[in-house]
Amino acid sequence: MEYQNTKIHDVVLLKPKVFGDHRGFFLETYRQNEFNQFCGVVNFVQDNHSGSSQGALRGLHYQLKHTQGKLVRAAIGEIFDVAVDIRQGSPTFGEWVGQVLSAENRHQLWIPAGFAHGFYVISEWAEVFYKATDYYAPEWDRGILWNDPAIGIEWPLVDGLTPVLSQKDANASLLADAETFPVGWTAFSSMEENK
Repeated sequence: MEYQNTKIHDVVLLKPKVFGDHRGFFLETYRQNEFNQFCGVVNFVQDNHSGSSQGALRGLHYQLKHTQGKLVRAAIGEIFDVAVDIRQGSPTFGEWVGQVLSAENRHQLWIPAGFAHGFYVISEWAEVFYKATDYYAPEWDRGILWNDPAIGIEWPLVDGLTPVLSQKDANASLLADAETFPVGWTAFSSMEENK
């Protein structure tokens, strides 16, 4: 696996080595010792799988407590996956990183706790798998509006059409109004608070 830091150092792009022959292919999607070395020591506790049609946009989601780091990949189709730094005091607060993840490139994106996450479906259909470092806690679920001009995400919208959103995502907060992670917050302090 190749690990590449993005323009926001804590967000890491993972590029697996793919072994193929006339039968098909094989690759590792996760190796704990390497992941710990290049991304940090975390404990994945939940795996999620979603399917979405072209033009669907899910996000930007995060949990204020029981914060989740996510390791995301598209096993079918193609998505544009986005992480937004919402850690107050961070030098990259309010900045975003976007990567195309697809069944073809087999890349994954590591989004640590402290970031809002979302993705947009480019292909006709996509199935997204991601590992999470804490359990889903709906009472702490929050969202930031996908097209907040203060963030300025450059979504690759198919034919320039408005994305298909859930009602919750359509009504999400602007970053300026959202509950974010305070100065001095760390994923470790969040884990201690959640005990």
